[in-house]
Amino acid sequence: VQLQASGGGLVQPGGSLTLSCAASGIPFNINAMGWYRQAPGKQRDLVATITNGGYTNYADSVKGRFTISRDNAKNTVYLQMNSLKSEDTAVYYCRVITTLTGYWGQGTQVTVSS
Repeated sequence: VQLQASGGGLVQPGGSLTLSCAASGIPFNINAMGWYRQAPGKQRDLVATITNGGYTNYADSVKGRFTISRDNAKNTVYLQMNSLKSEDTAVYYCRVITTLTGYWGQGTQVTVSS
């Protein structure tokens, strides 16, 4: 099982970034994919999820600024992040939820700073 996340980096407040996560070797049917984030000293929190059918769910703090999308054929999930704020700084983890269990990616750092 491999979840390869990419796209993190340093961006100024108000800027944009797009994260992507490609899943491979998943032995079960994938029900949903998503993104979580963990800031230093804080718990890991949900950012957004998307189901096979395209139903999306967002944390209140990112609604209207972030957009999650998915390419089912490629088992890849994307997170378009706009109007970034300093409080969006965190390690972002992708997650795959299957019929039996879930898997975490390795995380990618997003830093929003001037």
